[in-house]
Amino acid sequence: MKRPTQKDVALRAGVSRSTVSYVLNDQTQLKIPISDETRQRVMDAIEELGYEPDARAQSLRSGSTNIVGVIIPAIQNPFFWQMLSGISESLQQAGYSLHLSHHPLDLRQEANTINQLTRQPVDGFILLAAAKYLLPRLTDYLRKSGRPVVEITAAKAEFDHVVHSYSSGTYELMAHLLELGHKRIGFVYGITRDVQGFDRLLIYREVLKEHNLETFERHCGETLEEVYEAASALLSDPDHPTALLVINDIFAVAVICAANDLGLKVPGDVSVAGFDDIPFSNFTSPRLTTVSGMAEDSGRDAVRLLLKRFEEPELPQQVITAKVQLIVRESTGPAPQPEKR
Repeated sequence: MKRPTQKDVALRAGVSRSTVSYVLNDQTQLKIPISDETRQRVMDAIEELGYEPDARAQSLRSGSTNIVGVIIPAIQNPFFWQMLSGISESLQQAGYSLHLSHHPLDLRQEANTINQLTRQPVDGFILLAAAKYLLPRLTDYLRKSGRPVVEITAAKAEFDHVVHSYSSGTYELMAHLLELGHKRIGFVYGITRDVQGFDRLLIYREVLKEHNLETFERHCGETLEEVYEAASALLSDPDHPTALLVINDIFAVAVICAANDLGLKVPGDVSVAGFDDIPFSNFTSPRLTTVSGMAEDSGRDAVRLLLKRFEEPELPQQVITAKVQLIVRESTGPAPQPEKR
């Protein structure tokens, strides 16, 4: 079926095409004003025909698309879905929609992402990871776009940003485990680049150094299978850690599975804790102790910064620091007592 045009609306309403355009663009300062009755006829015709304005044409006229580009780094991690939920909800409330692009990992993906963004003009960008971790051409594209950019990042950033760092939460988690009597605390670190989780890893090392305790780190790739293998190797040692930090909740599930497959009880033989507080962390068995990053709030904060930048382009750099919270559940418990001989 042919898509209705402004000409069709004009014929149905009995007005000129220019009148339809004036009504659609809400123009009121005209030499010959449009009556309320005429406006209503046009709106009725639009509804009857199911006419939808061409967003691209409107954006060329107004310079605004009412679309925000969002670049997401890891679509398989529910943590980013939560962040995206907060962004989407806030954008809708402000009258914007979003255009989603995946954080490219290689040059081909980078070219595809740039092509997507070129074909779909947007008013601004929200990055669910620091711009400095993007590939160079995409970072350069964002700088030259002339559009506002907001980053959600664990450290200082080039653009307006929400500081989403787990440093304080890691201190709390380590204090929790030490209070439970754990002396051998490990870290399963599944990442693509080492810097991705430094807000957690560096605090882990610092706290253990302060207490003159040994580190037990396992660095691996960022698939569930790789995390499972890393945890299995760490826990197969007779003197394995009695507690494990895991870089995020979804990988903590793989660690618990590895412990179970080795005949170890969580938390009786080994305590496990993650980061993010993704929705199903409260439905694992046992329920997972985690540090919540309040992801939806960070998404809302990012939109708040972007809208403020739209209103006041000359503002100095804006920064919001996200809150984090330790949530103690069933997967952490007292350190097991050494067997008497």
